[in-house]
Amino acid sequence: MTAKQPTAPALDPRSLKMQTGSTYPDPHGAICADRKKARLGDALGLNNFGVNYVCLPPGCASSQRHWHTKQDEFIYIIEGNLSLITDAGEQVLSPGMVAGFPAGNADGHHLINRTNRDAYYMEVGDRTAGDGGEYSDIDMRAVRDDAGSQYVHKDGTPYGSKVGK
Repeated sequence: MTAKQPTAPALDPRSLKMQTGSTYPDPHGAICADRKKARLGDALGLNNFGVNYVCLPPGCASSQRHWHTKQDEFIYIIEGNLSLITDAGEQVLSPGMVAGFPAGNADGHHLINRTNRDAYYMEVGDRTAGDGGEYSDIDMRAVRDDAGSQYVHKDGTPYGSKVGK
């Protein structure tokens, strides 16, 4: 018997086209250039929180190490082992493990695949208005307002802008 493909409001995450890379300005995107992500929340019409199905190939990171000013974030490991990096150091997460990052907790985090096979996880975050991101190890912040979002240096200068006269 052939398995029937789920219909709305259900779907198989593997059926969605995955986006590769990040929106980080150069040179900050190199660390996660091979990351693949399917936006499940958008595909299912969710408005109050986002859900992403993510694949990290060997050697790839989920993002730059960051924390959110107003958004809670949650991850669930599906397949493979991933190293969670925080201010406390490194912890290996295996399938079935979860991690949570409360809004405003200035402990930057990201995941790195230090194995030789792809790893998969789900990430969930709320869509709180006015959320921003702080990047622990690099000169970058994410700012969001009614006009959209952009990456800026920690002094507030937008990436790509010339400083001075």
